[in-house]
Amino acid sequence: MPRPKNKEELLQLSEENFNKLFDLIHSFNTIEQRAEYLFDNDRDKNIRDILVHLHHWHLMMLEWYEVGMRGEEPDKPAKGYTFKDTPALNAKIWQMYQKTSFDEAVKLLKESYAKVRETIQNHSNAELFDKRRYKWTGTTSMGSYLISNTSSHYDWALKLLKKYKKSLKDK
Repeated sequence: MPRPKNKEELLQLSEENFNKLFDLIHSFNTIEQRAEYLFDNDRDKNIRDILVHLHHWHLMMLEWYEVGMRGEEPDKPAKGYTFKDTPALNAKIWQMYQKTSFDEAVKLLKESYAKVRETIQNHSNAELFDKRRYKWTGTTSMGSYLISNTSSHYDWALKLLKKYKKSLKDK
């Protein structure tokens, strides 16, 4: 499915990609789920790292939403960072979760996904996809931010996990 253009497509594609992500994770055995990749990757070294990365970006999205809907300007992507600083922010996020277990990462991601999904469900199509509707979204729409933090982000995670799966077959 191409990039969502309405609420229904956003809900459908985010759920579809989220479920694909967990289907793929469940295709790994317990050892593989917790092991480090067999290929070189700059930041994320295992499935847990991917899960907590997605979770933390969900949390940031929810914070942008809460602050923005109060009429205030949220720190995007995070306090002290601009989107140009995303690699440094992602490295900080990676460091924050290094003591998180795989099972806890699964739990955290599922919880934050449910909150993001609820946020989507609580808005009309116009509220989600009208550009410039909210000051905090600037020239774009709230839906654009939600797509980036759900379906598109899950696509990134799926690609990395497929690379890991292939590396297991190639060994």
